[in-house]
Amino acid sequence: MTDSADDHSAARGAERAPALASLTTMQVGGAPERMLAPATRDQLVATAREVWSDGGDWLLLGGGSNTIASDDGFAGTVIRIVTRGIQRLDAPAGAVRLRVEAGEPWDELVAHAVRNGWSGIEALSGIPGSTGAAPVQNIGAYGQELESSLLAIEFLDEATHDVRRLTRADLGLGYRTSALKRGMRGVVLSVDLELADGNAPGGIGAPLSAPVAYGQLADSLGVALGSRVPVAELRRSVLALRSSKGMVLDPHDQDTVSAGSFFTNPIVSENFARSLPSNAPRWPVTAAEPDTVLGLGAGGVHPLDIPKLAGGPYDVKLSAAWLIEQSGIRRGFSLPGSRAAISSKHTLALTNRGGATASEIVQLASYVQARVQSEFGVLLQPEPILVGVVL
Repeated sequence: MTDSADDHSAARGAERAPALASLTTMQVGGAPERMLAPATRDQLVATAREVWSDGGDWLLLGGGSNTIASDDGFAGTVIRIVTRGIQRLDAPAGAVRLRVEAGEPWDELVAHAVRNGWSGIEALSGIPGSTGAAPVQNIGAYGQELESSLLAIEFLDEATHDVRRLTRADLGLGYRTSALKRGMRGVVLSVDLELADGNAPGGIGAPLSAPVAYGQLADSLGVALGSRVPVAELRRSVLALRSSKGMVLDPHDQDTVSAGSFFTNPIVSENFARSLPSNAPRWPVTAAEPDTVLGLGAGGVHPLDIPKLAGGPYDVKLSAAWLIEQSGIRRGFSLPGSRAAISSKHTLALTNRGGATASEIVQLASYVQARVQSEFGVLLQPEPILVGVVL
């Protein structure tokens, strides 16, 4: 007796393909032709190799927090990343090394680390999505970036079908980018992290966070920059700040039906930055980049006081939120008749106010881009992955 096609689909973790709207935080997108959800690392490897060998378009989907998919769905195979597991590895004294499966929800990993008194990713609390997606755009927030804790990833390369170990240096990490985002195609299978062990011998009191490196977070904690606080206290403060901006998923808050910050903070030349209005916040790009640019009243640098960096001309980071607001777009703004709107809490977030289509989201994003470009000559770049839609 031979196996049926349905039996083979079940072995690969096939699902009846639901609309991508049900699997993404923006809640837009039609159904793909096929969806597979392999449950283990080995099944994930086998599934990806088979899909690649079959040909046709394919798409990885983790937590769906950074994906805007077309209302027409996806003409190909969606591979859902649902593998779970956290393994502790051998580590130097005072450190903890973890190997985390790609489908492990990121914030659950952060909560696990904080409960155990391990520091290094606590300021990344509340970021939705899966761990395997974290290195793709080098997630960051409140003065921390994944890069500072990342050791390596296990990567299945589409070009060779081989499993490779890629170190932090191999990934070419930068501000919300990596070699993975710039075109290296394949599947992140697991992520290796190194954290500080707050329970190491000689420690006194509650395990402490990494030094606070972000002004707004330091203010909320009532401490100076560079201070260390109990790691659990820092997580609570970050979650409170993110919640105040609608950046923590909440089924009762329509402002959280979004893909987080929709646009990245633009980086421009020094000369261009000096041509902007005098009250436009801007910062010289350095090796240690903050995640979000604050306004001048919250610690920004006046344009004429930007310190010169060694080596001559340098790049400058602008505030996308400031550019949007100064182009005349306010919190809560929506186009007439549209169910998509700017968040009422955070200008950088585009939200689905209930039943919005991907077309409505893209129309609003395009309008924001056009207003900012017309007013300041800056073309804002989207942060989410766009599937079947174009800005």
